[in-house]
Amino acid sequence: MPGVVYYAAATLDGYIAESDDSIDWLTQYDGGEEDADPMDGYDAFYEDVGALVSGSVTYEWVLENASSWPYPGKPFWVMSSRELSPPEGEDVRFGGTFAQMVESAGDRKLWVVGGGGVASQFAEAGLLDEVRVTVVPVVLGAGKPLFERRLPGPPMRLAGVVPRASGMVELRYERLPA
Repeated sequence: MPGVVYYAAATLDGYIAESDDSIDWLTQYDGGEEDADPMDGYDAFYEDVGALVSGSVTYEWVLENASSWPYPGKPFWVMSSRELSPPEGEDVRFGGTFAQMVESAGDRKLWVVGGGGVASQFAEAGLLDEVRVTVVPVVLGAGKPLFERRLPGPPMRLAGVVPRASGMVELRYERLPA
């Protein structure tokens, strides 16, 4: 089903990154099983994504830390007023309107990638249809939160829980009508 979804991994205490933007707590997570994959469920989710949107901090982190562009073949929107460069040969777009982002996703989802600030902005504007959080049983005590601030409006409704063999749990929430 198309819509706008915030899909992220978070620690048990609600952080998506450490204060320095590191996600070593996720990439080095070992759920106690040799074949445990921290990104279990990601491939199925990504298949249903038509376009992505992030803020500049997430975008720059991906450019600095990924060995290659991890989102090939899909429009990737960056919400930033700064001038940034796209990776060569990739469909990275800067600025844009919500309508353009949704249109570029076609009949698939628009994925809000990382960044509690961007996710909070979408939620405050009533544009976030779904939140999928994979909770990783790691506690940081401090860091970058899943959302940057309290959100107005009705609470979200739990629509699904998927326990993973790795010890992670995916929670899926849907927006309730105002």
